[in-house]
Formats: sequence, C-alpha cells, structure tokens
Amino acid sequence: MLTIKRLSLEDARVLIAGARAKAEEIGVPMCIAITDESGQLIAFERMDGGKITSTIIAQDKAYTAAGAKRTTESYGTASQPGSPAYGINSAIGGRLLVVAGGLPVIVDGDVVGGIGLSSGTPAQDTQCAQAGVDFFLKSF
Repeated sequence: MLTIKRLSLEDARVLIAGARAKAEEIGVPMCIAITDESGQLIAFERMDGGKITSTIIAQDKAYTAAGAKRTTESYGTASQPGSPAYGINSAIGGRLLVVAGGLPVIVDGDVVGGIGLSSGTPAQDTQCAQAGVDFFLKSF
C-alpha cells in the first residue's frame, strides 16, 4: 500500500495567493494553476486581464512540473536538438511544456503538486510561481 502526499484545496489557495501577490507587485495579471502530485488540476485562477490563451498553458505547466517532477524550464534545456530529451514536448499530446513558469511543489523531499503560471514573460512566470511556492512553504 502506498501513502501519497498531496496538496489540499486549502494548500492550493495559499499557493495561488502567493503567486497572485507577486503578479500584482510586478503589474502582470497571470493565469495560475495548481495541480496535485499526478498533475491533476486542484485550483485555477485567471486574474483580471490574464491572457485567454494562457489558461491552458498555465495548467499544462503545472501538469508537467508535477508529473515529471522537474521545472518546465529544465525541459526547455533538455529538449533542444542534440539534447537527451529532444522532442519530449510532443509527447502526451503536446501537454509537456518546455517554457519556464512551471515548478514542482516539494515538501520534505516529496513532490506534492505543481504550480504553473502564464501571461508574462517566462522569467516573470517563474518569478511568480516561485513566490507562490515560497509563500506556501512559509505557511508551515
């Protein structure tokens, strides 16, 4: 029997609050997605002004980060021609994203979920995702 560590809905709300606060601070309305450890959506918020096209992108970033247990940015590097994961972004119907902005949420060494943001630049998306994770980890 397995014991699975998983984010709760309340945890997801804390992650969103931290990411939203950073997005407001930098003046970029974001789409924010939180998944459980298997990449299934727990919570989602599109801030007023968040790009419509970014709703799916944010969800797929969170899906990738949780399911693959790595940042989407690291897949971007590894998926370049000549790299070990070249072409990985076409796997799973194109759901694996290789653009920065998706982070696994790690607690006590276990991936318990993922956070994905989209609407800003890749650096802004990552900055806000990291702010969400940092805010969540401080809540313990």
